[in-house]
Amino acid sequence: MEINIIKTEKTDIAEIKSDEIIITEVHDALDLMADCNYQGARNIIIRKENIIPEFFDLKTGIAGEILQKFSTYNVRLAIIGDFSNVSSKSLRDFIFESNKAGRILFLPGREEAINKLSGC
Repeated sequence: MEINIIKTEKTDIAEIKSDEIIITEVHDALDLMADCNYQGARNIIIRKENIIPEFFDLKTGIAGEILQKFSTYNVRLAIIGDFSNVSSKSLRDFIFESNKAGRILFLPGREEAINKLSGC
């Protein structure tokens, strides 16, 4: 895993790069937040491929557990990937509401994530 820090006018954003799944459980998310915070970033961009697929099945409860930690520790997260073909109504609704609130974002790409997390 590689953490690249993107410095914007208003904030620093940690962009996670990896070819592997990084977040499989709550502890992984906490470790990631700590690593990024150590480098001065309280905003994180991660690709959906770096999160276990069960995260996107809301019935498992994994998303709720993990995202609650981001909220508790006041860390913003942008998950980037293609969410246009989501078949689950509950997941579509969750993505819509999350994007509206702005703490957890589900976005199509890196540039959108940087713009949203930097307040542009």
